Amino acid sequence: MAHIVVLGAGTGGMPAAYELRAELGTEHRITVVNAVDYFQFVPSNPWVAVGWRDRESITFPIRPYLAKKGIDFLAQSVTRVDAANNALDFQDGSRLEYDYLLIATGPKLAFEEVSGAGPDNGFTQSICTVNHAEHAYGAYKKLLDNPGPVIIGALPAASCFGPAYEFAFIMNRDLRNRKLRHKIPMTFVTSEPYIGHLGLGGVGDSKSMLESEMRNNDIKWITNAKVTKIEEGKMFVTELDDSGNVKKEHELPYEYSMMLPAFKGVEAVAAVEGLCNPRGFVIVDEFQRSKKYRNIFSAGVCVAIPPVEVTPVPTGTPKTGYMIESMVTAIVHNIAADLKGKPAESKGTWNAFCLADMGDTGAAFIALPQIPPRNVNWFVKAKWVHWAKVAFEKYFIYKMKQGSSEPIYEKHMLKWIGIERLQRKNSH
Repeated sequence: MAHIVVLGAGTGGMPAAYELRAELGTEHRITVVNAVDYFQFVPSNPWVAVGWRDRESITFPIRPYLAKKGIDFLAQSVTRVDAANNALDFQDGSRLEYDYLLIATGPKLAFEEVSGAGPDNGFTQSICTVNHAEHAYGAYKKLLDNPGPVIIGALPAASCFGPAYEFAFIMNRDLRNRKLRHKIPMTFVTSEPYIGHLGLGGVGDSKSMLESEMRNNDIKWITNAKVTKIEEGKMFVTELDDSGNVKKEHELPYEYSMMLPAFKGVEAVAAVEGLCNPRGFVIVDEFQRSKKYRNIFSAGVCVAIPPVEVTPVPTGTPKTGYMIESMVTAIVHNIAADLKGKPAESKGTWNAFCLADMGDTGAAFIALPQIPPRNVNWFVKAKWVHWAKVAFEKYFIYKMKQGSSEPIYEKHMLKWIGIERLQRKNSH
């Protein structure tokens, strides 16, 4: 009997555990390790931050649902990954040995890279965790009582830009619903070289469509923005030109600010010699397997993927749900093959697909593959995207509670949008 440990219980780790159980049956032991004892559906955090959702609606306790599938669970922080001896060390001094390790931790939020950033030791809000989103909602309620300028965006080296756009448009809609929008100027400050870059070099008409939406909703923007320092009520931004030269220095006042940080690898994983790149992301081969440790696999945000292109202010490449799902499925099949003494053959697709809510409408994009040249390069704005995001939230949480290993994107989302039709259209 082999012991497979899944490190992380997010939108990659939980499905991975269920898929492993479905693929391997009950012959092998599976353990999920997570720093907290609850699952949180991170894509809903922008709604939490304006009071459209609460913690109870997007979280649930992990242990009872994994137990139904015969999967063990440990709610502890890992202090050390002893890759040489196939074991994890925990804060309480205990140790867990494994035969295979699947790393799906998500990122470390690198607020420390910009002085004054972040909700814990700084002056800006975040929607990266449900705790941060609840804190952001508390600050938002103070804004409603004392209206003033708002800054939303992404800090240098950020890679996940979609939630920043979502939150800007969701807040815009909520303020309009409350008849307060005219009292609150909004500015979008981003390290992207242009609006709609998204860390992907743009997708379809994303630049023109998102610029148009911002103009229509009176949201100003600064791109190629290098946020250098944040103080209470003031943000210092160096705006660069396309050649990387200083174009303008800004001192922007704000009453409320939500800025997405750059990501790094979590410390226990980043510290393993030969496992990660300099920022702590796990280096994997085409089979999602570590190039140094052949029994370690990784999926999701914690995987090292190079930027799509060099930008004046550093930007990273996002890892969207479809990509994470395909990584997980490849890993499960490759672990199953290895247990049978067969070579790894399954590969993740590394395609980008995203549904972004905009309050009462939404934007969807597909980039196949994520790194150009692409076979599909599609971006659309439509009201159905808003309802699709709501439906996706409900279905994903339902699936995690049911312990289903059914792939959502391949079986439902992409088929519904008609990805095969888009691929045929783009091939002509």
